[in-house]
Amino acid sequence: KPQCFCCSNPSDHARASTIFLSKSQTDVRDKRKSNHINHISHVSPGPLSKKYSSCSTIFIDDSTVSQPNLKSTIKCVTLAIYYHIKNRDSDRSLDIFDEKLHPLSREPVPDDYSRVDPEHKLIYRFVRTLFSAAQLTAECAIVTLVYLERLLTYAELDICPANWKRIVLGAILLASKVWDDQAVWNVDYCQILKDITVEDMNEMERHFLELLQFNINVPASVYAKYYFDLRQLADDNNLSFPLEPLNNQRAQKLEAISRLCEDKYKDLSRAAMRRSFSADNLIGIRRSNAVLS
Repeated sequence: KPQCFCCSNPSDHARASTIFLSKSQTDVRDKRKSNHINHISHVSPGPLSKKYSSCSTIFIDDSTVSQPNLKSTIKCVTLAIYYHIKNRDSDRSLDIFDEKLHPLSREPVPDDYSRVDPEHKLIYRFVRTLFSAAQLTAECAIVTLVYLERLLTYAELDICPANWKRIVLGAILLASKVWDDQAVWNVDYCQILKDITVEDMNEMERHFLELLQFNINVPASVYAKYYFDLRQLADDNNLSFPLEPLNNQRAQKLEAISRLCEDKYKDLSRAAMRRSFSADNLIGIRRSNAVLS
């Protein structure tokens, strides 16, 4: 029986506060306190060549991501993930997301892989690589964050050093199939990550969907809430976030397509009695005309 989260789950209800923004507030308060002390003490930091941020590693000078809006959005979304990991309550996880049990590359996983928090720069580069290679959009990055917070809430998990890469990969995998017009198959991600197998991708996708209770619908109001909270996060950290909110037509498209995909996923789950399955054939849904109500 599906769990009931009343109106406390931000990935389902527009009035609930996003988890990432609340987890970032401790650092924001510390930064403001430090700035206030510096102001009282009349300590001048001198001319700054970069914007100030509570996370010293977020400013990355690269030209790999050519779209400014995409680059800025990925920086903000990965900063949200950074705060999720940094200010987590515990280390609740599942084996399917454990990088030691299911490595993404042939390189040995460090012995301290489950104890060392990743810097924001590392999270950004991981997500940037996937988005650049798969040609995903800025909107897809926001939907990725919605699915990530939905997973943590539904499954009562924490995103932590041991599981962050596979949880983020699973969220991107679903978001790219639901939102982006560019057809991205599981095997495409295997070409990007090289050492991961299609069977592993399919298995992780199945677990991710089951933990979401096959709820991949993203209401336009929820998307808008995440968008504006990301703007707040960007403002708190002096980051640029130029992406415009969805217009009414695109908002309706997102909601209609995510509903269609949700129904299709449920059909696949009823038909898939084998160990793992892929929802790659969902990609065809986006080519059909969704009814916008």
